[in-house]
Amino acid sequence: MTDAELKAALQQMALEHVTFDGWSDACLAAAAADCDIPVGRARALFPRGGIDLAMAFHLDGDARMAAQLTQTALDEMRIRDRVAHAVKTRIECVSGEKEAVRRAATLFALPQNSLLGGQLIWGTADAIWTALGDPSDDMNWYTKRMILSGVYASVVLIWLGDESDGNAPTWDFLERRIDDVMGFEKAKSALRKLPMATQFENALNHWVQKAHTRPDRFQSMPGSVGRQG
Repeated sequence: MTDAELKAALQQMALEHVTFDGWSDACLAAAAADCDIPVGRARALFPRGGIDLAMAFHLDGDARMAAQLTQTALDEMRIRDRVAHAVKTRIECVSGEKEAVRRAATLFALPQNSLLGGQLIWGTADAIWTALGDPSDDMNWYTKRMILSGVYASVVLIWLGDESDGNAPTWDFLERRIDDVMGFEKAKSALRKLPMATQFENALNHWVQKAHTRPDRFQSMPGSVGRQG
């Protein structure tokens, strides 16, 4: 197998052990044994062991979501419904792997891993907005991802504790959070009508453009981790 195929196989096998071992070196070793390869080779593919396995699992969920959204008639939806549908799709992509998500959330909540966890959540928000065709390349690029990161993280926490059939409480919570976001957007539109608001926004956008090149080339931006190949 190629390295990419082997990484996918190890990640899949790891799901059989994560419930007992968490995203850990022991989980990687067990997955390597299942794949009948030396632990050293598995470690070469996942140098940080369990945390790299957990990161690959998260990025795979983003990829699966993006693929599913290409099959959806998004243009026929209101923007708030597109966002809600995308968040729901992202969670449903791992609906059968809730314990793996729970273990990953616990791992990335540790102080030494919290920065990486935040980057991954930002990356999910970016993957959603990119899949929805977000055209922004100014301060809105940042605010959209920042707000959606908070929405996604909070909805995942509700989902992890939701034991109901169909996850109705989770989706109800998602709808309320999306309404909060749309309320913020309305407030932002109202602020733009205030004196000097346009000049301030233009100055802020100019600073963003000076600080970074176009956001769609965000090599050093949050969420770029692990997305180079």
